[in-house]
Amino acid sequence: MSQTAAESECGDCPIRHRAVCARCEPVELERLEQIKYYRNYEAGQTIAWAGDEMGFVASVIRGVATLSQTLQDGRTQMVGLLLSSDFIGRPGRMTSPYDVTAISDVTLCCFRRKPFEQLLATTPHVAERLLDMSLDELDAAREWMLILGRKTAREKIASLLTIIARREATTGLMRIKGPIVIDLALTREAMADYLGLTLETVSRQISALKNDGIIQLDGKRRVIVPDIRRLMLETGDDMDGGLIS
Repeated sequence: MSQTAAESECGDCPIRHRAVCARCEPVELERLEQIKYYRNYEAGQTIAWAGDEMGFVASVIRGVATLSQTLQDGRTQMVGLLLSSDFIGRPGRMTSPYDVTAISDVTLCCFRRKPFEQLLATTPHVAERLLDMSLDELDAAREWMLILGRKTAREKIASLLTIIARREATTGLMRIKGPIVIDLALTREAMADYLGLTLETVSRQISALKNDGIIQLDGKRRVIVPDIRRLMLETGDDMDGGLIS
């Protein structure tokens, strides 16, 4: 793990409008600047072990990390993905409930935990944004229960790709209408573990989506989504009232 003294100013941050600091005024950003630092992790490195004390909370600037839990018999289950702008750690909790592992090169914008907790009490914009992100995470967890419990293998693969594609796209509808390129950090083995499928099933369903023109493959990891609406139709979700109609 390496630590960078200064990578960017908050105002120039690529996740500025999606992260925990999204609603901050300039004076609030200055306060965050005083307690932040950067950490870089290589693919495969552990960011936090379950049960270990975490002296920081952080936003993912770049890369993808996994949340996983190990059972008493040694079995490991991936329970979540952390993408750019996602938040790691929980104010008021000293330890991590999950193993957090970088599956690609990851850059974190870290805040010392104690000063961050103190800042929450005096900076409503940060507290409000963190609450919104927590509620979004709860919604995502409920959505994932549906994906794992009720969907077919094809729908599971399409749902995972849709989640990542929509995060890669900007919130502007015009951008979403065009092709979206995903540099997929997850291996097919990791996708199988996350979705509760076999490796063979994952490979077969990705090939089927490619053959049907829903996605295009550029090498082993790059996925091109020509029309996200077509991919979303493969998820089995009811599109009424969604962002894209």
